[in-house]
Amino acid sequence: MKQLNQCYVQRLNKSAGRTGTLWEGRFHSGLVASDGYALACYRYIELNPVRAGIVAYPGDYRWSSYRSNAEGAFDSLLSAHATYAALSESPERRGFAYRAMFDYGLQETEMQEIRKATRGGYRIGERRRPRGRPSRQEKQGTSPFKGVVLKR
Repeated sequence: MKQLNQCYVQRLNKSAGRTGTLWEGRFHSGLVASDGYALACYRYIELNPVRAGIVAYPGDYRWSSYRSNAEGAFDSLLSAHATYAALSESPERRGFAYRAMFDYGLQETEMQEIRKATRGGYRIGERRRPRGRPSRQEKQGTSPFKGVVLKR
């Protein structure tokens, strides 16, 4: 099996003009801290094939959940997330609201936050505090008595 796998990957790499193992790189995931970021993650994932230039429209990607979420196509593999379901009780209105979110795409800052949190292993949409003790400068900057002069 090992030899078969090696031959397969070598042939695939040669035909695709790539190098390395078939599944190189680490799997990344992250928890989502808020409802707003849950919907941002939906858009991030479903716009990946568009950003990669594979398709021009998210619904054109064969393995996308966009057709189910935005257009109401049945998919037995999917179950609605509570945040998505809360867009509307009516499936038609929910699809309309979902499609409307894609009119705005994602801001670069949202994409960076999702990528950073996923690679760092922390919750997406949660404000991170630096690790370790706060520096003296940070402690002084948070004093409620900053700027108050005490007289003796």
